[in-house]
Amino acid sequence: MIRFENFHFNYLKNKDLYNILKLRNEVFILEQNCIYQDLDDIDLNAHHVLAFIDDRFIGHSRIIKRGFKYENYSSIGRLVLKEQYRGNGNGFNLMKYSLNTCKLMYPRDHIKISAQCYLKSFYEDLGFINKGKNYLEDGIPHIRMIKDQSI
Repeated sequence: MIRFENFHFNYLKNKDLYNILKLRNEVFILEQNCIYQDLDDIDLNAHHVLAFIDDRFIGHSRIIKRGFKYENYSSIGRLVLKEQYRGNGNGFNLMKYSLNTCKLMYPRDHIKISAQCYLKSFYEDLGFINKGKNYLEDGIPHIRMIKDQSI
């Protein structure tokens, strides 16, 4: 059974921070063959959601307060799962938990994300709406999507 914890950056344990950064490096840089600056200072002001199965760390997302990434929106980003835990609802559950946490923390904010295009239908199933044209971010096709939290 998947379980979640979330902490502001200032309250992350060293081991949790290490696991987050290691997984993001494995997936976003090595697996996706994309050299980019993952450490963007947004982490310092974000809440970090950690996903576990049987006390094994399996995934992460970060919740970003309005004004730190987008002027008029809160955001959720860096959604990532270890490869062996994908494709069976864990990513959906991680994003659902992240959305619920974001709604509790910032109930009046809509949420804006920069989604990889191949995940567009995944985010649509979570209530996000496509807003704009596809664009390249670090060489990977992305799309802006918005979720109205009042829905």
